[in-house]
Amino acid sequence: MSARKIASWHDAGLIDAATRDRLLAYEAAHARPLALWAVFGIGALAIGLGLVSLIAANWEDIPGQLRLGVHLALIAGVLAVLFLREGALAERSPWAVEALVFIAAALGLTFFGHLGQVYQTASPLWQPLSVWWVLFAPLLLLTGRSWPAALAVLGGAVWTTWEYATETTGDGSATPDMALLLWLALVIALPVLFAPVAAWCRAHSARQDFWRRLEQLALAYAVAGACFATIIAGFGGFGGPGLTQEWASMATSGAVALVAGLGVALVRPGVSGRMAGAIIGGAGLVPPLAYAVDNAALPPALLFMALWVGIAAAALAAHWRGVFQLAVGVIALRLIILSFELAGDLLMSGFGLILAGVMILGVAWAAVRVSKRFAPREHEGEA
Repeated sequence: MSARKIASWHDAGLIDAATRDRLLAYEAAHARPLALWAVFGIGALAIGLGLVSLIAANWEDIPGQLRLGVHLALIAGVLAVLFLREGALAERSPWAVEALVFIAAALGLTFFGHLGQVYQTASPLWQPLSVWWVLFAPLLLLTGRSWPAALAVLGGAVWTTWEYATETTGDGSATPDMALLLWLALVIALPVLFAPVAAWCRAHSARQDFWRRLEQLALAYAVAGACFATIIAGFGGFGGPGLTQEWASMATSGAVALVAGLGVALVRPGVSGRMAGAIIGGAGLVPPLAYAVDNAALPPALLFMALWVGIAAAALAAHWRGVFQLAVGVIALRLIILSFELAGDLLMSGFGLILAGVMILGVAWAAVRVSKRFAPREHEGEA
């Protein structure tokens, strides 16, 4: 906060002189020399880029076993620092622990690629990813504190499951049998189950921020999957409506989401927990419904908007201001896209473009008004 802004608040009568002086003293005591930090950062970046350039230029001349040994030594060194100094580092700066955990996980992930390059081995990507996740996910879960670690845990799980599903189905020239489709649907939906686990850990751990972020990411994965299903249905990508094997796989993934949503609602019985569980469960209902309306223009769009209307209603009940505003914005954007889909021929004329512009402005204006009038107050609720 700048001294000029504090002085302007005093001049406008918003704060008295004593408050102004206390604010100025506090800001002076907690000032951050951003310019100096930037200089140090640029210097460290230059050194790091220089080292990378030197290693890259002589990469082939360095024995592979030596490179792997150095790589393993770096991982071991970071883990040793975490094991020996985690408590002291956490007291001084929790972000230091977070950075070290993330660096260890990143070094572990790149090690498998390095190993494959040295020994010229080839394997499906999901196999080294799964080994990395099994080895490093416990470290992330036990020591992670915020977004980076939570994203690494859930992102690694999602990446691994989708790579496994892609590799298992091959080139897609043949339709897998019912048992395989159900199994792959179950595997792909498994990351959603992090939501009830994280919801339970929020009440039994000192690292509530980490578990809250992990629950939010699992919820976002469920919602993203539901939205993707409606988009595919709008383009006729499912291959045809009806109760087929593919529909059964959609129902399987939806059932996993329903279980996850119920679990969140049970382990977090407050309004926030119930609304989060309702969103996850509602997202689970969307894929089988989207498959049933495949290759239709309007029903998939209405299903998409119904999902986000439900999210907006849950956000109102739980007082999630940001989520409510996001839901209103997404619905407005989908309305605009739908108008272009339904009036493609009309848009080729000048009159159609004028109508489209007026409609876009109207939808944007309505979204802003709805957001301002009905959005919960800031800091009223927490997801």
